[in-house]
Amino acid sequence: MTVVVKSDRLEQVLDPGASLETLADGFGFLEGLVWNARQGALHFSDITQDKRRRWVASTGKVEIVMDPSNISNGQTFDAAGNLLVCEHATSSVVRETPGGARETIASHYQGKELNSPNDICVGPEGSIYFTDPPYGRFAGWGIERPQDLDFQGVFRIKPDGELEVVAEDFEGPNGLCFSPGNSMMYINDSAKAHIRVFDVQSDGRLTNGRIFAEGIGRGVPEEGVVDGMKCDERGDIFVTGPGGLWIFAPDGEQLGNIEVPKGVGNLAWGGDGYKTLFIGAWDKLFRMPTKVASHSEPYM
Repeated sequence: MTVVVKSDRLEQVLDPGASLETLADGFGFLEGLVWNARQGALHFSDITQDKRRRWVASTGKVEIVMDPSNISNGQTFDAAGNLLVCEHATSSVVRETPGGARETIASHYQGKELNSPNDICVGPEGSIYFTDPPYGRFAGWGIERPQDLDFQGVFRIKPDGELEVVAEDFEGPNGLCFSPGNSMMYINDSAKAHIRVFDVQSDGRLTNGRIFAEGIGRGVPEEGVVDGMKCDERGDIFVTGPGGLWIFAPDGEQLGNIEVPKGVGNLAWGGDGYKTLFIGAWDKLFRMPTKVASHSEPYM
């Protein structure tokens, strides 16, 4: 069984009989999935092999985009088609234009090096939000070195380029995503095995943080933790956790699970109409059809 139904409402999101299709394997640990409609390709990071790759739909082939990749993790595109990449090795967020020009847009806060930018998304007015846990300073996932900052936060790069902290009371901030309409932002905490939700103010600040879902495992990496997270067009939240993906309705009810035979790092919608769910699980790349599409992102 691939789809585990916990609420009848899940049938509005997924066909209970849907199954996973393996697209490619032989990787290290997959992260940073994002669809490029112009290329018809899924871009992703391979953290432990230190490469950025893409899977091309027309050929079914995997191509190397950058090798080495500065141990890249989260990726997304902005409205102009620039690729935004979180890098563990450089503790930076970089922006790459379609023409190949590369620019570091965040690396330090108040003179101190960022921990290791992890996941990233773009707001409707062009602000860039990213999480900054210390995982890229651990052996095996980055470059082992002391932490410079004394907190693990969530940052915003304003449209004018200024970097500000929007939340700093996290132990292991990881996945983040906007709700439809961008009025709320969901941020999960790998160490605490929960998801929090914040109201997004007109000036980009996050307020009224509260628990959205908790008890998503025990926060033990070997068992699977909250990590990658995306929101669909209805406002349902898809998040990694023990056993694969967990699906929550906007009111917090757990609708069900997608069982994945490997620990999942991240996910993204793509393909025609953004109704194909791509799943990166350790060394394998999967896909599954859904009844819903991704919520609208600026790059779409």
